[in-house]
Amino acid sequence: MLTRMEAGGENALQRLPQLRWEEADAVMSQLVSSVQAIMASTAGYIVSTSCKHIIDDQHWLSSAYTQFAVPYFIYDIYAMFLCHWHKHQVKGHGGDDEGPRALGSTWAVVRGYLHKEFLMVLHHAVMVLVCFPLSVVWRQGKGDFFLGCMLMAEVSTPFVCLGKILIQYKQQHTLLHKVNGALMLLSFLCCRVLLFPYLYWAYGRHAGLPLLAVPLAIPAHINLGAALLLAPQLYWFFLICRGACRLFWPRGSRPPSPYQTQD
Repeated sequence: MLTRMEAGGENALQRLPQLRWEEADAVMSQLVSSVQAIMASTAGYIVSTSCKHIIDDQHWLSSAYTQFAVPYFIYDIYAMFLCHWHKHQVKGHGGDDEGPRALGSTWAVVRGYLHKEFLMVLHHAVMVLVCFPLSVVWRQGKGDFFLGCMLMAEVSTPFVCLGKILIQYKQQHTLLHKVNGALMLLSFLCCRVLLFPYLYWAYGRHAGLPLLAVPLAIPAHINLGAALLLAPQLYWFFLICRGACRLFWPRGSRPPSPYQTQD
């Protein structure tokens, strides 16, 4: 009976217009992510440069854009699932670890999606369920400078999206792909990895403290939150560096891409 229910559920999902995912839809999804990233980083730049006092100064964009971005994170989780679903409906597709097993049922595809994109789905869920309430309610209008800097972390996303589009159209060996990979590596390092030391340094300058003394001068839960946000960035940066090394110094006939990372 369970097998029949799974088969019926899969057939029902396949009949839904929303799951008729095509290659052009994947490109459109990357373009949407790029537009969102450009808007977020622009808003972040405006907010961070407008706040002279990094604690008390406020800017209306900080709360407005935070509320605007929540639907995007929900959409992106859904779009990533549709892309994953489409890959498993393409005849002869065999690039995922789940392979033919994931074709057996809808729930197997869902499990495969969560297994492959677990860190990204967790990141988006935390943004919606944790970071959004904290930024809107808990901050009480303080720290807009820091929120603006966090929004500027999206600077690297358009390069990631362009790389995925180039891969989709089999342009891995072009000069554009290599230049884009280098820009992605540099922007990710500066705007996502080095962002956190910069925020600690900015607070230390405001409070008259050396950088190494800042973690001891702020509440422990802030250090914990920063560590939890930094951890996936370091993991993704490691994947980018590994992929970039194989891209620029390939040992095999076809170098893998450095774009197997965040959205």
